[in-house]
Amino acid sequence: MDWIQQAVQTVIGDWGGALMKGALVTMQISFGAFAIGLVIGLTVALIKMTGNGPLRALANGYTTVCRAVPELLLILLLYYAGSDLINAIAGLFGHGPVEVNGFMAAVVVLGIVQGAYAAEIIRGAVQAIPHGHIEAAKAFGCRRGFIVRRIILPEMMPYALAGLSNLWLVLIKDSALISVVGYNELLFTTKQAAGSTREYLLFYLSVAAIYLAVTLLSNAVFGRFERNFSRWMPAN
Repeated sequence: MDWIQQAVQTVIGDWGGALMKGALVTMQISFGAFAIGLVIGLTVALIKMTGNGPLRALANGYTTVCRAVPELLLILLLYYAGSDLINAIAGLFGHGPVEVNGFMAAVVVLGIVQGAYAAEIIRGAVQAIPHGHIEAAKAFGCRRGFIVRRIILPEMMPYALAGLSNLWLVLIKDSALISVVGYNELLFTTKQAAGSTREYLLFYLSVAAIYLAVTLLSNAVFGRFERNFSRWMPAN
């Protein structure tokens, strides 16, 4: 099987380091964007449920736009419009052109996009909490911050985990969209390797296997979380 040995040598020996570096960058972008998306999602969800009229309208507009516009288009708009805005502000203060860090831009842009989906997942999970638990806390004089930290957040997790796990898997795949702005993540590295060696099928199958391995590992981790949090749920 000389062709198998040659294929392994091409993927692992010649490009293995670059692919692993690309995979690491993909995971770093995904972790950072997921964290930002959770913060944005929780904030927007709370605003939509408890905020005043203008804030609620702004939150509704944010989730509607982000879910209506294709994610690739949103990434292009946020990346280039954000870069232009930063340079315009810098110009007002007499600074020259500012080079936007590609990694941070990727994390923030994906976080903003995913925050809209996280907001709806979290909102649905919070609304699934028995209302009597919150009313009981208010009756005991608990403040809003305490209710959010000790009642809403812990009790919503069993309801939110399934949706958040799907969001995480979608985010890993969406990180490949960052390659359109020239950032060197896993898929971008794979394109370079395939173009250099002309082994398109070999490298695209290899990167598909990497994404599959990440998905299986993520399913195992979220499954463990779901089993742990399910112990908090009342017995049927």
